[in-house]
Amino acid sequence: MYRKAGDFLIDWTASAPGTLSVMKAITDDKMNTAIVEGHNSLGWLAWHLVGTAGAFGQLAGLNTPAIERGTEVPERMGEIVEKYEAVIDAYNSEAKKFTDEMMTEEINVFGGKMIRGKFLRMLIDHQTHHRGQMTVLLRQAGLTVPGVMGPTKEMQ
Repeated sequence: MYRKAGDFLIDWTASAPGTLSVMKAITDDKMNTAIVEGHNSLGWLAWHLVGTAGAFGQLAGLNTPAIERGTEVPERMGEIVEKYEAVIDAYNSEAKKFTDEMMTEEINVFGGKMIRGKFLRMLIDHQTHHRGQMTVLLRQAGLTVPGVMGPTKEMQ
């Protein structure tokens, strides 16, 4: 849980570029790669992160771009990347409005109440979770895995 607004910004500015680098590693022809048919694909996971990051920002009180739930995954990764870059930009400017006091306020989320700092921690954890899934799928698809938290096999 974040108790200081600056701590969230530090984590967001460290996490978002790594997620963006994973998204940029996905090629249009590999967007449908999944561990097995019927599971989440690379394209779906990337689009999901765009949507949830935007929605989480709005629930936390920020003016972040969001996509309507159920919107089809775009056919081009470039479109997903552009939308995620817009989300990053919005967080980078909007989250500066947060104060330390705001981190401990209760907000309405998912039909209940949660402390804003805890909710924002969930955002980072959620993004990290799916980014990890995407790196495995990148390798399965024969694509280069970017070094998000250190060098990868491809970087040695």
